[in-house]
Amino acid sequence: MSTKTTKKGFSMPTAYSVLLLITLTIVIITQFIPSVVPAKFSDLIMAPINGLNDAIDVSIFVLLIGGFLGVVTKTGALDAGIGSIVKKLNGKELILIPILMFIFSLGGTSFGMAEETIAFYALITATMMAAGFDQLVAVGTIALGAGCGVLGSTVNPFLVSTSIAALDSVGITVNQVVVIGLGIALWLTSLLISIFFVMKYAKKTKEDKKSSILSQEEIDNAKKAYVGKREELVEFTTKRKIVLGLFALSFVVMILGVIPWEKFGITIFKDTAFLTGSSLGNWWFSELSIWFVVMAVIIGLVYGLKEKEIVGTFIEGASEMVGVALVIGISRGISIIMGSTGLDVYVLEGASKALSSMSSILFTNVAYVIYMGLAFLIPSTSGLASVSMPIFGPLSQNLGFSPELMVAIFSAGSGIVNLITPTSGVIIGGLAIAKVEYSTWVKFVFKILVCIFIASAIILSLGMMFL
Repeated sequence: MSTKTTKKGFSMPTAYSVLLLITLTIVIITQFIPSVVPAKFSDLIMAPINGLNDAIDVSIFVLLIGGFLGVVTKTGALDAGIGSIVKKLNGKELILIPILMFIFSLGGTSFGMAEETIAFYALITATMMAAGFDQLVAVGTIALGAGCGVLGSTVNPFLVSTSIAALDSVGITVNQVVVIGLGIALWLTSLLISIFFVMKYAKKTKEDKKSSILSQEEIDNAKKAYVGKREELVEFTTKRKIVLGLFALSFVVMILGVIPWEKFGITIFKDTAFLTGSSLGNWWFSELSIWFVVMAVIIGLVYGLKEKEIVGTFIEGASEMVGVALVIGISRGISIIMGSTGLDVYVLEGASKALSSMSSILFTNVAYVIYMGLAFLIPSTSGLASVSMPIFGPLSQNLGFSPELMVAIFSAGSGIVNLITPTSGVIIGGLAIAKVEYSTWVKFVFKILVCIFIASAIILSLGMMFL
């Protein structure tokens, strides 16, 4: 039994309270800036509901993913499969971390994998805990893996393509080969840094459980959710192997569905609209949601569950994700207030003026920091690209700087902030699923982000010198 003591003294408020306090702060700020439309008291009150309305597609997706996982868990296939993997690794469980982080990073750099990672948190958390690590290792593996990929976006359509299109709209042509080269440098550097720290922490906590930075409450909550129900080793039967195969297929199709194949000149999925009305490559949350419902039913029937069992376990699984869905919606409310008051544009214009008289290296690093601030206010990469590139692109060109570098600065700045910002529904939602407090995540990831920041600043500065 663990002898780890529960944290005493000041306790970090819940994610709900943190997000509502940030919303209140934004509303207060708008009252003191003359060129910004002041947010009304009613805007503050309605922000959570407006955020939920705006993020309803993501929230429903999370609920239905919960139902899907509930059905799969009922079959015992996950427990059996995870147990089999851990048994085969037999002391080599650490190898899971770099493999999974690299796979997630591929998704991040290629198609901006972010919200989609929410579907993996329950599975990876259960796997890591079964392997002898704590749930913070699971969060680091997913969030830092996918996040480092987005930070070093190469062909990510939501960041790279949107940025190039925004620059093109103001008459600026971008060399995408240069953008890809800078993206690879940022991606692999930040990924290697993250892998080093996550593996170091994982090894330390596996050898000494008391070295975990999680509170006893966090540990107990995770055990209750992901370990407590395993009273004995579940047999990995043929039927469970089939279920696990269908489970894997569900995620393979999900990934195939969201990668914009036609933008890359790939047309083999053009005639795959028979299921949802949209071909693979054009799916988004509505299509993804119904796909997981369909697969939940198929998996239940294949395993031999009765109709009432399928429905009951699906609803129970969905109910466990209600808190996550609410957090995602509340975080979106902050962005809505930013946009409706014009505070986002005000900050953009002020940042542009501040950069206009700087030397190349100073411009690069200050722009990097500015984009970090902007990403906190506008977590959406495509949204930030659309509003910022038409301003910063011409500015960099007029100063004789590379527009390709500006895309890389944006990628690095927004990427690093979206690994920690409480305005990101992805981070807050993932932490909620893994039973990790936001304050614990900040403590864990802060040192990693400092190293990534320094490494990225060096890469961007070198890019400015040679481009």
